[in-house]
Amino acid sequence: MLAWQEFLRGKKNRKDVMKFSLHLSENIFDLHIELKNKTYRHGGYHAFKISDPKPRDIHKASVRDRLLHHAIYRVLYPYFDGKFVFDSYSCRNEKGTHRAIDRFGYFFRKVSKNNTKQCWVLKCDIRKFFASIDQKILLEILDRQISDKNILWLLEKVIESFHSTEIKKGLPLGNLTSQLLVNIYMNEFDQFVKHNLKTKYYVRYADDFVFLSQNKFELENLLPKLREFLENKLKLNLHPNKVFIQTFSSGVDFLGWVNFANHRTLRTVTKRRMLKKLRNSPKSEIVQSYLGLLSHGNTHKILNTLPAFVL
Repeated sequence: MLAWQEFLRGKKNRKDVMKFSLHLSENIFDLHIELKNKTYRHGGYHAFKISDPKPRDIHKASVRDRLLHHAIYRVLYPYFDGKFVFDSYSCRNEKGTHRAIDRFGYFFRKVSKNNTKQCWVLKCDIRKFFASIDQKILLEILDRQISDKNILWLLEKVIESFHSTEIKKGLPLGNLTSQLLVNIYMNEFDQFVKHNLKTKYYVRYADDFVFLSQNKFELENLLPKLREFLENKLKLNLHPNKVFIQTFSSGVDFLGWVNFANHRTLRTVTKRRMLKKLRNSPKSEIVQSYLGLLSHGNTHKILNTLPAFVL
């Protein structure tokens, strides 16, 4: 019931949610009995595409299954969040993109001795991240972390309810549980980076991550070790066109912002998308969302180009 209250936020008027809520107590009790007797089976998915800004395949589960995702998440998130490294920022309370970018800037100032030394950045991206998650490896990781066999049985049902182009591969972008599960999966990499490679200046947001150093060769030597761990331990591949080493002062594109030594600017494609959306749909919530975004960088020129009704 507590999970239902969380799930309901912003969804009360959707047809499938209204239909489920008509017999809410009965539906929740039936779900409880199925879980207790281990007769529960996860349903199928409704697939659709979005542009965010690049095309993404979203897979939406039924209300019944999404309610269960919330119930799982609210119990497992606090348990696992304490196990994650500090500098993992995706889908975590008190974290997010803005804090990740601020941490990136903080590390730059540390490495460059307040911009008096050259700072090099290794930026990486994982190819087809969600679709490439190996379900067998994920279940093995969960088995090491969770002793309760009932929870492991349930997580197996959720994980194996979906596959991408290959059997036993992938997690659906539409599941709340997927956000937690990919962090559990990538925590293996985070721990390797921190404890085996003992890398200090590292920030990760989902499948985007950066390393900072005064020494370019240190980053070049780091790359094959990262690639080997990802390929051998997690069956993940770095994106061939999105891995590079450059100086911070040349402007590093990270999480929607181009970061320089003394300022950051909005990525050009992000700016164009924002202006187009504001022209086509100047709703109050959209305007406030973008104004909030712009407050995190050097955006005076962009603000001056916004339509009068926005300001």
